[in-house]
Amino acid sequence: MRKNIVAGNWKMNNDLAATKTLISELESQVKTRPDVSGAEMMIAPTFTNLMEASKLLKESDIEVIAQNMHFAENGAYTGEISAGMLKSIGVSTVILGHSERREYFNEDDAILKQKVDAALENNMRIVFCFGEKLEDRNSENHFNVVEGQIKNALFHLEAESWKSIVLAYEPVWAIGTGETASPEQAQEMHAFIRNLVASKYGESVSENVSILYGGSVKPANAKEIFSNPDVDGGLIGGAALDAESFMAIVNAF
Repeated sequence: MRKNIVAGNWKMNNDLAATKTLISELESQVKTRPDVSGAEMMIAPTFTNLMEASKLLKESDIEVIAQNMHFAENGAYTGEISAGMLKSIGVSTVILGHSERREYFNEDDAILKQKVDAALENNMRIVFCFGEKLEDRNSENHFNVVEGQIKNALFHLEAESWKSIVLAYEPVWAIGTGETASPEQAQEMHAFIRNLVASKYGESVSENVSILYGGSVKPANAKEIFSNPDVDGGLIGGAALDAESFMAIVNAF
């Protein structure tokens, strides 16, 4: 049975002091809201604060995950972090393929395929991101774009590997553009994604993979979005930087 998941991507925000404060606020929210057990919680602080966050939340229900990783285990890759390094500090889940990594750092399907393989070889769980831009949506090419991103990076895997995959659909056209994705549009794409996985791996795999929505989820719209049958949670950006807002989204389940 697939899990409901709410993952907070902190991006390049919060120094060490702010990280400690936000974690303390989140822990307080969790302790006072026993009904949050309906969704698995994750947070992705910056690399410099991962170790401290991991220590602080070692006994917590909140999992600390990484925002990115390199495909090599070690070597001359200045500024990069390997899967083994993440595992050594207690981090065993990583976000790969985020739209900002694709856009600003030129990560393509071939690079992401290598990263996926490296993460799985190190027994890590992957939150794999994908999604179309505004021009893709306007040209009605959005389904083809999403299909290509998933197939190129993930469809070489054996069915067993999908136990370690969480999918995260990001409608890039609806993030910071003034455009708005409706819950119906989210469900339409999520259903397409689940059917796509089923066409390759069968319904047993597709019905057990969690598909998160990453299109500006907020406390005001979370319940409506999460009520869709193929939406299993959210990859949260800005709202994850506020403990009360993040927990309100978690509680939308």
